[in-house]
Amino acid sequence: MLALYIWRTVVTLDIIALDLEGTLISNAISQYPRPHLYQFLEGCHSLAPRLVMYTTVSESRFREIAALLVSEGVAPSWFSTMEYIAWTGREKDLAFIPGADINKTVLVDDVEAYVADGQLTQWIPIAQFASPYPDTDTELLNALEAIRNHAK
Repeated sequence: MLALYIWRTVVTLDIIALDLEGTLISNAISQYPRPHLYQFLEGCHSLAPRLVMYTTVSESRFREIAALLVSEGVAPSWFSTMEYIAWTGREKDLAFIPGADINKTVLVDDVEAYVADGQLTQWIPIAQFASPYPDTDTELLNALEAIRNHAK
């Protein structure tokens, strides 16, 4: 009896880096949560052992916004204490994330210009969440599916 084995490379994700403004919320001023935020965050939490906030918003401001989103019930409780990546420069280089294996890390962001040179394959693009902030927006669900596909 001849057995046929199909070998498949399994790529697991170690880290999902998330942008805040235009990706998860409108912006740091109006702070409208994007539809399906809670589901997206929990989905990410199930796909990778480490989620990090990678945003141009200061850490103290991010913490305020995150606490508000948690108190409103649109984000899980762990969101307000998630790891924050401090960075400088014009690009969100995944190498700035301590201990990151770039091949096992993805960046979910609405601005391609922030993606570091040579890291486009690690970018999960998402359309900017902008006025009039439609309740019918499904970009986070689409991004979650793209992350799942990236991990396969």
